[in-house]
Amino acid sequence: MTDQLLVERRDFVEVLTLNRPDRMNTISGPMLQALSEALVTADADQDVRCIVITGAGSKAFCAGLDLQGASEGNAFGDQADDAPRSRSGELDLALGCDIRVAAENAKLAPAFVRRGVLPESGGTWLLPRILGYAKAAELAFIGETILAKEALDLGLVNKVVPEGDALDAAVEMANKIAANAPLAVRATKRMFRVAQRETFDDHVNHVYLQLLPLFQSKDFVEGFTAFLEKRAPDFKGR
Repeated sequence: MTDQLLVERRDFVEVLTLNRPDRMNTISGPMLQALSEALVTADADQDVRCIVITGAGSKAFCAGLDLQGASEGNAFGDQADDAPRSRSGELDLALGCDIRVAAENAKLAPAFVRRGVLPESGGTWLLPRILGYAKAAELAFIGETILAKEALDLGLVNKVVPEGDALDAAVEMANKIAANAPLAVRATKRMFRVAQRETFDDHVNHVYLQLLPLFQSKDFVEGFTAFLEKRAPDFKGR
């Protein structure tokens, strides 16, 4: 693990902080490896029910891949130069998350075409599915920076909060998710993903197959019992 990525556990929530504030949290090779390893580790940890990804400092969540070293023959830059050379705003990383929270002063920069490249980390798959083809094409083909309010109106972010409150708001939402039955949340997310490539009839059958093991889980019994007893459920993830 590198100090370019900070890992903090808050109850059932894992907070991953991109930690290069002096370079606007641009992603270096070591940071990318650490982030990948942290995500794999958290996915295998039954005590992690939700993950929050944030950036250190107040300047940026992430200004993209650090290409400072690319011109010097390295895969990713890891030098301490004055200004980072980034591919674009790291919109793809945010799009890969299920829910996005932005500070009111945040700016999102889908500027790939302005750098002579295209979204390389899933953006071409995710953006049309989030916004619809026409609006995704407008943002990606023009590449202009948009403000948080516009991103909220478009449905690109779920919530806009005062400057400095984004992490707390994201953790609050994560805690609400983590309070629900982990197996059910996981199954719901899985079905959201596969629904993108299934017919409605096939999907309904697939959902039924996901329901069968949930009906047999202890969390299902706990959820039903808590409802009858009018109390908050205590889910264990099994």
